[in-house]
Amino acid sequence: MNQSAKQTNISTESEFRKFGMKDKFGYLFGDFGNDFFFILVSSFLMVFYTDIFHLNPAAVGGLFFIARLWDAVADVSWGRFIDTRKAGKNGKFRPWILRMSFPLVISGVLMFVQIPGMSNGFYTAFAYVTYILWGTLYSTVNIPYGSMASVITGDPVERTSLSSWRTLGANLAGLIINVVGPMILFVNNKVDANHFLLGAIIFGILAIACYLACYKLSIERITVNEADRPKVNLGKTLKGLVKNKPLLWILIASLSFMMCFMLIGAVNVYLFKDYFGNAKALSMVGLIQSAAVFVGMPMVKPLVAKFGKKELASAGLLLSVIVYGVLYFLPSLTATQFIAILSIAMFGYGLFNLVVWAFVTDVIDYHEYLTGLREDGTVYSIYSFSRKVGQALAGGIGGAAIAAVGYNPTLQGQAKDTLHGIHTLGTLVPAIVMFVIFLILTFLYPLNKKRTAQLAIDLAEKRKGN
Repeated sequence: MNQSAKQTNISTESEFRKFGMKDKFGYLFGDFGNDFFFILVSSFLMVFYTDIFHLNPAAVGGLFFIARLWDAVADVSWGRFIDTRKAGKNGKFRPWILRMSFPLVISGVLMFVQIPGMSNGFYTAFAYVTYILWGTLYSTVNIPYGSMASVITGDPVERTSLSSWRTLGANLAGLIINVVGPMILFVNNKVDANHFLLGAIIFGILAIACYLACYKLSIERITVNEADRPKVNLGKTLKGLVKNKPLLWILIASLSFMMCFMLIGAVNVYLFKDYFGNAKALSMVGLIQSAAVFVGMPMVKPLVAKFGKKELASAGLLLSVIVYGVLYFLPSLTATQFIAILSIAMFGYGLFNLVVWAFVTDVIDYHEYLTGLREDGTVYSIYSFSRKVGQALAGGIGGAAIAAVGYNPTLQGQAKDTLHGIHTLGTLVPAIVMFVIFLILTFLYPLNKKRTAQLAIDLAEKRKGN
């Protein structure tokens, strides 16, 4: 038996209980726990820094950009570290979720602590230290959690269901944060430091409960025989990553989608506040966005089984492209009419979101097929790196785009050209970006349904040493 075959001597899934609902709920709880703080931070940390710490918004934007780039480096570093660890009796990834969840939640609560009477310099330093600490610790939980999907089951369709349940967990956390959060955090329409701390503690306790549920309910079925594992070979890993075309194209597609998705979120605030004159409609947008995922989730597994992940994601993106294009040519719609049509686009790109994590498990398998190395953490962390870079870039692009169309916050009402520019940013730009992603998936990403099924067969044979 050669070294590659020996390295992929994998334990059989029959040694454990059959993959089922426990695993799906366990995986759901993982992202449920992650997003209690991730969405809290994304939605409300900036207003906490500006209104409680009295930091300059531009300085906060600089902090977010620097921290996101550092997070991207931390992701890859931690993924590489995980891949050098041996699996224990409870698996290779699950124990890290348990170990690091408590420090992660504590650091999350610290971000929302205000020490009264301190200087602006102190608050700036405190924000940098606590936010970057939280982001670093987030990597120590999120990287093993994301990597774990590829070892819970080896079946491509079952992995798609895990991706869907993960997305459901994130959406449930989003509903709670975006609906319940404002009720806790704000007093008389103003930011309250004590209430923010209370909210962080409540969401922290819920996050810990979710991480424990993830640890208890999930099982790592696919484990490498550590006695046969070759020494870490960074050169071989890098060579395999460069040759991994599915990974390279899904990285580009995912980075582009993350930038587009976050740009939509940033522009929608101005679109509804200034263009439609109805900021409250944003709550309905958030609700429908989550509802679109709930509607699409039961459809995903049978559609993937029939058509494939690549094919379903591409179709969903094309639907979104068409809808956003139509909205661009209908500038006279009311907010309600716009949202009604937009819901179709949200359903379309929701299908992409529901299967995107399953793409990652496929490219992890493809990396093993190319190199003989099972490096779930490394490959997943590189994927996470691309998303973090997308988030960092989107943070700067969103503000620059709004400024480029002439937005002036001191005016009672924006100029006609500015409103047209905001409408274009909210409709035509997403249509163009999503069309590019559609082209990447359709013509450049190689793992269609047939090739994914064949990969699973070839990999199983290779693991047996054939």
